[in-house]
Amino acid sequence: MFPIVYQRQLSASVFEMGVTAPAIARKARAGQFLMLRVDEHGERIPLTFSDWSAEEGWVRFIFMRVGKTTHQLSHLVAGDSLVDVVGPLGVATHVEGLGRVAVMGGGVGAAVAYPVARAMAEAGAEVTVILGARNRELLILEDEFRALPIKELIVMTDDGSAGEKGLVTAPLKRLCEAGEIDSSMAIGPAIMMKFCAATTKEFDVPITVSLNPIMVDGTGMCGACRVSVGGETKFGCVDGPDFDGHAVDFEQLMSRQRVYSDIEREADADFSKECSCHL
Repeated sequence: MFPIVYQRQLSASVFEMGVTAPAIARKARAGQFLMLRVDEHGERIPLTFSDWSAEEGWVRFIFMRVGKTTHQLSHLVAGDSLVDVVGPLGVATHVEGLGRVAVMGGGVGAAVAYPVARAMAEAGAEVTVILGARNRELLILEDEFRALPIKELIVMTDDGSAGEKGLVTAPLKRLCEAGEIDSSMAIGPAIMMKFCAATTKEFDVPITVSLNPIMVDGTGMCGACRVSVGGETKFGCVDGPDFDGHAVDFEQLMSRQRVYSDIEREADADFSKECSCHL
């Protein structure tokens, strides 16, 4: 069992949780992820580390309530426990020798962008972070990003309720046009990463994307997380989650992500009817 030591609600549907997992915390690196189960009857879901402490023995992750499992998670508090937490999984993000880099975090993708930007800055990179969300309410970790030793934080919201009005691709294009970055990384919804990749490709600026395909076991055995990169089949859990954004088949990725959307919504609706603690 993995005791929950921390929980806070960041917005109407986004939550942050910390669990005691000393063995995982000692090995965690930016960009890696974990697999968890709420209880012995639950499904496994992948969530990327948002923070960890090897000294204190805890790991944190951020999730959006979109289906039954994340709905169950949202009702757990400090003192409760998770039956399984496995990790760290996946290949850590490359952070050495990057020079000037732009890191884009969209929506809950900011949870992954935070430790990535921190690791890059600690490795000596000049980091510009572009943080995007639909509105101010969905903007997360802004204060945490401002506390990092980065060059600049640019905040974008679709409705202009915080920072600049528009998409993360607008300041990204400005940086590319001005020749102010050597490379970039995008983390967030697939459609956002697709257009970040298209923007940087126009200027021959390399981009890494952190993919979030459907995943079952997280160890490369099931094949559910397969993605097409440069015409080759790769597995998000063991080959990634980071890939060359200019080589990813985003249309295939998004199509596969939608396969279980209806089932996910139905399961969440059924759980909402059954759950006495439903918000």
